[in-house]
Amino acid sequence: MNQPPPSDRATVKRLPKRAAYDLATIHAILDEGLVCHVSFTIEGRPNVVPTIYVRIGENLYLHGSPASRMLQVVQRGEDVCIAVTIVDGLVLARSAFHHSMNYRSVVLFGTGSEVREPERKIEILRALSEHLIPGRWQDVRAPSAGELRQTLVVSIPIQEASAKIRTGPPLDEEPDYELPAWAGVLPLHLAAAMPIADPRLKPGIEPPVYAIDYRGPK
Repeated sequence: MNQPPPSDRATVKRLPKRAAYDLATIHAILDEGLVCHVSFTIEGRPNVVPTIYVRIGENLYLHGSPASRMLQVVQRGEDVCIAVTIVDGLVLARSAFHHSMNYRSVVLFGTGSEVREPERKIEILRALSEHLIPGRWQDVRAPSAGELRQTLVVSIPIQEASAKIRTGPPLDEEPDYELPAWAGVLPLHLAAAMPIADPRLKPGIEPPVYAIDYRGPK
């Protein structure tokens, strides 16, 4: 966590002691997240779009329709900002002011480009599927050539990024520790309910283990 920030805009200004700039920490958070928020501008106006993603090596990959304005911005090589957040708990303090959250987050700045090679696109889409639901890709039909042409895949290098992490109990004002209010952390985690079958599912097909025992990205 003592690694210096890669740039001024990637430097955490508020509570810098919670910052981390090493790639191991950044990669770990990205690998556990499900959704990123991509911020970009069109004609001077701010936009933000949530989407799924996958990290492969030192790059973050997004995919979607070629008509997506967000992907078009990335494809053109314009600046974007991407954020991923994992909430680990609600921090209940003795004062309203000091309530907080325990979290792990990554903010990434950069420019991207389109992935054009069909074989590479397939590799990325497979990695994306395996990131979200490990084991699913081998059970389903792979994208056809037509579907592949209708899918835009873009890559953003993980070069200008920072992580920010909060852990532990509430930090109250010293006199407030004598107050009778309960204080502590309410842990939160991702939990899946039982799978719900498609109404048109053929009889006798049971949900796979990776759906019944889903525990998030691996």
